[in-house]
Amino acid sequence: MGGLGGAVVAVLFSVVIALCGCQDLIPHDTRSLLVPKFQRSEIVGFVAGFGTTFAALPDLIGMLRRRSGAGVHPRMAAIIGVFQILWVYYGLLIASRPVILWNIIGVVVNFLSVGAYLHFHRRGGNQARGGA
Repeated sequence: MGGLGGAVVAVLFSVVIALCGCQDLIPHDTRSLLVPKFQRSEIVGFVAGFGTTFAALPDLIGMLRRRSGAGVHPRMAAIIGVFQILWVYYGLLIASRPVILWNIIGVVVNFLSVGAYLHFHRRGGNQARGGA
């Protein structure tokens, strides 16, 4: 393995080695100063989950505006939605509110995307409007 692949492996190996000796540098999960009911990790989880959950929203909004499923791959949204159901279950197992909340919303967004695609596909609206 040479070139770029070898460099990636070397960097990942270096990061793992560096992090193994940094246990004292990792902040302990304390109560949030903003919302004392939450742990700091939950606040970070809610912020991080926001971005990944709504990543599929632009496709859904674009489909609804165009009234067409052209350029959208529903299989990807369906696969992500199925695995987000597993993430919800995992969130229940570890009692993590951010994991549960964002993945429930993500499941809804992804399955709405699949539903909108199927709706427009049945209507024959998979052609881009106003052009060739």
